[in-house]
Amino acid sequence: MTSSTQSDNLLIERVRAGEADAWGQLIAQFEGRLLAFVESRTKNRSVAEDLVQETFVGFLTSLPNYDERRPLEGYLFSIAAHKLTDHLRREGRRPTLPLVPEGGSKASSWEPAGPARPASSIVRSGERRQLEEHALAEAIAQQVAHWQRRGDWQKLQCAELLFLRGCPNKEVATRLGISEQTVANYKFELVARLRTAVRGQKLPEEVFPELYEAT
Repeated sequence: MTSSTQSDNLLIERVRAGEADAWGQLIAQFEGRLLAFVESRTKNRSVAEDLVQETFVGFLTSLPNYDERRPLEGYLFSIAAHKLTDHLRREGRRPTLPLVPEGGSKASSWEPAGPARPASSIVRSGERRQLEEHALAEAIAQQVAHWQRRGDWQKLQCAELLFLRGCPNKEVATRLGISEQTVANYKFELVARLRTAVRGQKLPEEVFPELYEAT
């Protein structure tokens, strides 16, 4: 096991333990590279930022099944490639460049060969998106109701600025008069709670495959 792998595994253990600063460290370590990779394919900074955020949510969701023998960087890029592929297909585009950066694992390549997708595949992907949207909407509604009952209005404001308006952590911190670390803590709590709520819905494995992936 390389020193880099050992360091990544220690970081993952801290994230699993719920240490918000560890989550922030993981994002700081990989966000720039993921953003550069995704933006080079989408040519759209805003879209790239959204997809990278979805990548981290997907990673956090799949964390219980993460195999620490697999390089963390390759795993994150695999999730990003999956999110990117879905985005390009929703736009009616097919990736014309490899979806995994040079040096990435061949097992991480998500794009199948062939010039077109079968109609049944398109239908299934549409049904899957509907299930995903419904599951997330239900999970978000539960969390919003939970915060409302507790009077956690600052957390609600933070979530709205982060996920609805797409504000960066620094801007959210300035608007709410709190530290960036507090913003990161709120984000970590929300994502963790959404992950738990979605898992509790017992969805089929083809919906949110990150929940079940054990590779």
